[in-house]
Amino acid sequence: MHLHKLSDMTKGWFVGDFSPVVLRSSSTEVGVKHYAAGTVEARHVHKVGTEVTAIVSGRARMNDLVLEAGDIVVIEPGEATDFEALTEVTTVVVKTPGTAGDKYPC
Repeated sequence: MHLHKLSDMTKGWFVGDFSPVVLRSSSTEVGVKHYAAGTVEARHVHKVGTEVTAIVSGRARMNDLVLEAGDIVVIEPGEATDFEALTEVTTVVVKTPGTAGDKYPC
């Protein structure tokens, strides 16, 4: 058994093809993300990867859709999205495949 700390990971990403990482994988990226209320991520698109975001706690807005704990959103390749934390928010994000550099502003 190996013990790691989420706080040691970059922006909550702990599975993927980057460092530091708990499990190196080029096929999948997984992260637990914590956002302060009011945090905004700019509109972007993935050309290759499908991104799945589960809202664990709090409320957020993606593409003008208000999400709350228990909601799961699937963003397909080529579909643009943005993100706004309406309250403190914790998410779990899975991206597959985990293609490095597959995030483009729009």
